[in-house]
Amino acid sequence: MREVTGWNRKTIHIAIDKDILDQLLAMKRVGIVRDPHLAGTSTFCRVLLAILCKIAVAAPINAAATQPQAATPAPATATMSEGSHEIIQSPEEAMAQDAAEYARRYNVPLNIAVRRLRAQQDSIGITDELATIFRDRLAGIFIEHEPTFRIIVRLTGSDQVPDRTVTLEGTNIPIVFQTGAPATRDQILAAIEQHQADIRRAVLTPPGMGVDPKNGMLAVLVRARDVEQGDAKRLAENLGVMAGVPVEIRSWNEISRNLEVEGGGRAVGLDGAGDPRHVVCTTGFVVTDGQYYGISTAAHCPDTLDYVSQGQSRIALDIIGAWGERYQDVQIHSVPAPAPPFFYAGPSTGVARPVFSWRNRESTRVGDFVCHRGEGSGYSCAEVEFVDFAPPGDLCAGPCMPVWVAVQGPDCRSGDSGGPVFSGTIAFGILKGASYTADGVCRLYYYMSIDYLPPGWTLFHR
Repeated sequence: MREVTGWNRKTIHIAIDKDILDQLLAMKRVGIVRDPHLAGTSTFCRVLLAILCKIAVAAPINAAATQPQAATPAPATATMSEGSHEIIQSPEEAMAQDAAEYARRYNVPLNIAVRRLRAQQDSIGITDELATIFRDRLAGIFIEHEPTFRIIVRLTGSDQVPDRTVTLEGTNIPIVFQTGAPATRDQILAAIEQHQADIRRAVLTPPGMGVDPKNGMLAVLVRARDVEQGDAKRLAENLGVMAGVPVEIRSWNEISRNLEVEGGGRAVGLDGAGDPRHVVCTTGFVVTDGQYYGISTAAHCPDTLDYVSQGQSRIALDIIGAWGERYQDVQIHSVPAPAPPFFYAGPSTGVARPVFSWRNRESTRVGDFVCHRGEGSGYSCAEVEFVDFAPPGDLCAGPCMPVWVAVQGPDCRSGDSGGPVFSGTIAFGILKGASYTADGVCRLYYYMSIDYLPPGWTLFHR
């Protein structure tokens, strides 16, 4: 879909009655987010939707602030026509789609949702600076969305820091400092590094571990069967003595596992040599080493994959390499021709959006509202729950390092592995696995941050 030109935004805004605008937005909300037939929307409706997006989203995305310092790959010329997709979203339309999910989740108007998501992005430089200033006291920084959007800085010690207010997207955003946390983020990460093996041996099933910035404690995620009734407090105390930092125990009846050419598309392969079972994975983002192009997915997916196009035709993807230990779960497959920097982000593979930038893990915050697309679960959005997370079990060819980002469920399923995690046109990471309750509900999914791509490979972006 191309940007509508020749219109005066102010004139349109005045000409459309507010009640009618609200009705139109409400009518299109499902279509923006969930309607698999959006590709068949009439030209009039698509133009109208573009106009509505222009009204709701006036400012361009400020992606440059999130660019990590990296070598710029050689210029890439896409041979795949944009016309091969039924819908190519503009940055405004991509934001509007994600904002519709935000509005539904938090029960706020769409225009407020758009402002909050832009404020979420524009506040990165602010929270990065706060993390540096208060490094010695920092338990963590997190975002709250209810009852209002605000930034929380959790600190150790009792010395008070005055609250602040910043204005982003025309909205005053409170920055609240909370003191009294029992441990810093650095102390908790050091405890995981030094005592992960001891903690794993102390329970029946190797648990997940993460830094909880909201209380400044080491969160240990165990299966309910590993903690007898009334023993959670005692286990927390014992593990706290072992780790040297306060521990909180979280438990549920769960299993944890990996979730079994253009990002967000279907890729299929055989599950191991001689095994006739077909495994479905999801492609992530287009990557480049400056000379060649590839498509990413998860390293635990089969080495031999076929990309399944919208028309169900198959394209063989030759593997270039796989990296699947400790802090990585990514493999890269060659593509038969230079691919554009698009990925699928709609409820079906008929809606694609470009990549303009990426978010490093160190700049990601608990509470960030992110979205993902997988072949198993489709498109959904939720809050980041852990930025420093070590998934349970031995999902990283052994214990995982606490460098994975975990996102709240319940929308993840087998087949999502390798899929893109994003916000608007900003890439966050590649989906790895998930933890489920006993009745199959996704409790958390976790992804590899985009800054852990293999050496020499970078995200291909506009």
